[in-house]
Parts: sequence; C-alpha cells; structure tokens
Amino acid sequence: MMQEELLLILEQAGNLKRNTRHCWIDPDRKESVADHSWRLALMAMLLSGEEEFRGVDMNRVIRMCLIHDLGESFTGDIPSFEKQEEDRDKEENLFWDWVESFPSPQKEDWLALLNEMKELKTREAKTYKALDKIEALISHDESELDTWLPLEYDLQLEYGKKEAAFSPYLMNLHRAIDVWTKEKIEQKREEDSDSYRG
Repeated sequence: MMQEELLLILEQAGNLKRNTRHCWIDPDRKESVADHSWRLALMAMLLSGEEEFRGVDMNRVIRMCLIHDLGESFTGDIPSFEKQEEDRDKEENLFWDWVESFPSPQKEDWLALLNEMKELKTREAKTYKALDKIEALISHDESELDTWLPLEYDLQLEYGKKEAAFSPYLMNLHRAIDVWTKEKIEQKREEDSDSYRG
C-alpha cells in the first residue's frame, strides 16, 4: 500500500471521530462512532483471557470490531430503532465499494472479514456482533436518563440478548448490565419522587 493510499483510507475512517451516536458522554458531548468502536475492540481484547474464549481468534474479533462501523464514515450513524432496510443497504454498499478500491492484499483481507461478519457463522463473528450490542447497552447506562427516549427503557433490557445467547459469559455480562439498568431507573424514580414531594 502506497503511503498516499493509506492516508486516503485513514482520512475517510477519521470521519468516525466526528460522526456521533445516540448516547451522550457528557451533557455537551455525544458519543462518537470512533468512541464506540475503540471500546468494542478493548472489550474483545479483555475477553481474550477468559476460558470460554480461549479457542476464539480474538485478534480477528478485534479487527472486526475496529472496522464494523466504517460504513458510517459515509452515512453517519442511525440508531438501530430508526434504521430502515434501505439505510442498511446504502451503508453496506458504500462500505463494500470503498473496500473494493483498496490495494491488495488489504482488499482481500477486509472482504474476507466483511463476509464473515455478514454471515455470522463463526464464533469470532458471533462474538463481535454480541459485543457490538453489549457496548451500546453500557453506553446507554452511562448516559443520563433524561437523554433516553421512552422506548429505550424496555429496549435496554432486551437489546442484544439474542446475539449474546450463544455465550454463557456474555449472557452473564448482559444480566449484570440489566441489574445496572434497573438500579439506574429506580434511583431516578426515587430522585424524581423526592423532588416532587420537596
């Protein structure tokens, strides 16, 4: 890969630092797509030491995590509860066309990853997909409840369960996040109740 080609790819990928997601990190700052992808890759790295994942190529999972949302460098992020099939198709087509323009061997390497991620048959692809959903749950619980939409109270407790179901470890992680979610909601209700009475 020529240095100029590398810089063009990095420039496009850099849009993920500016493209924001639905969650708020601070009252004046939304989470970026890059924030999400970085922590997703970190989650995969941390899991590499767990017994359940010893037979999983976690370096491959980390690579999936790092590239999975690069289509959003073209389209921006659309929350899962608003994204339509045509949005998914547009994002995927732009991403795949971009990767097709890469030089070899990067093109073939990325296309193989993208196909594996799309098919969701390997343990690596299933792990990346479950972590993608679980990281979103964590980000939501880190956000103030007044930034949540009404539909997110139920969605927060169900989102990602189907994807995590193949893994006892990830299902237990999901349950731990559910506890956090319920405590957060209950604490907010108590605060609102105290404020109302006061």
